[in-house]
Amino acid sequence: MKVILQTAMFLLLTTLPGWSQAPDSRPVIVAFGDSMTAGYGVPGDMSYPAQLQRTLDERGYKYRVVNMGVTGDTTRGGLGRMSRAQGASPVIVILELGSNDRSNGISLQQTQDNLEQMITRFQKTRIEVVLAGRSIAGGEDVYRTLANKYHLTLIPSFLAGVSGNPNLTISDGTHPNADGYTIVVKTVMTSLEPLLKK
Repeated sequence: MKVILQTAMFLLLTTLPGWSQAPDSRPVIVAFGDSMTAGYGVPGDMSYPAQLQRTLDERGYKYRVVNMGVTGDTTRGGLGRMSRAQGASPVIVILELGSNDRSNGISLQQTQDNLEQMITRFQKTRIEVVLAGRSIAGGEDVYRTLANKYHLTLIPSFLAGVSGNPNLTISDGTHPNADGYTIVVKTVMTSLEPLLKK
């Protein structure tokens, strides 16, 4: 009787939506950043990591994108979240942080130092870092300097073609809308795709 009940329970579980015996073994890409990564102002399935996942699927790349964006986050906050990001065992991290630092009292030098610490810690565990360039007052060269120093793939301007365009941003004029994130994904893919394997 016990065996029959166990068998019945197994058959019931395996027919439930979303139930899977095999764990997801696809290599992980962690999108690590602030509100631009989190997808502030748009539904979760319209954020850039969600749209990036669909693009990868459509192009036959078997990777799993994990959204680790936190609205309002700084490079200091990113340092505090490193263990969680590394715990996802990513092969690639798309690092998009820095634009909130100045408004939170973090100097440009501290921003660079914090990014550098994150980069080196990721690289020590053999994680490929893709650095997303952001607009920082007086600090646009920080990303290029770090990319050159640590031989990183650089997305020169994460919001290229989106920033300042009212048709591609939400009402605050800063954060992309769903269409804006579609363009962000195209920008990301230009830099990311050469690193991917089918």
